[in-house]
Amino acid sequence: MSDMQINQVLAQMRAMSIETSSKPAAISGSDNGFAALLKQSIDTVNQAQQTSSRLQKAFETGASDVSLAEVMIASQKSSVGFQAMVQVRNRLVDAYKDVMSMPL
Repeated sequence: MSDMQINQVLAQMRAMSIETSSKPAAISGSDNGFAALLKQSIDTVNQAQQTSSRLQKAFETGASDVSLAEVMIASQKSSVGFQAMVQVRNRLVDAYKDVMSMPL
C-alpha cells in the first residue's frame, strides 16, 4: 500500500471520528429514535460485509485494481463491526432479561 493510500485511509478514519464525536446523542422523545439508530448501525455493518465480499471476489478473480491490503482491511472492518454488533445485541438481551425479571 502506498503512502498516498495510507494517508487516504487515515483521513477517512479521522473524518469518521470527527463526525461521530460532533453528533449529539440520538436520544429523543420519539419512539423510533433508538430503533432508527440501531437500524442504521445494522445497515452500516451489512454494507461493510458486502464491500468486503465484493473485494474478496474481485481479488480472487484477478482484478488488477484490488490489492490484498485493501481486501484484508475491508475484511477486518467488517469483522470488527460484526463483533461489535453481536456485543450490542448481547447487552440488549441482558438488559431485557433484567427488566423482565424486576418485580412490579
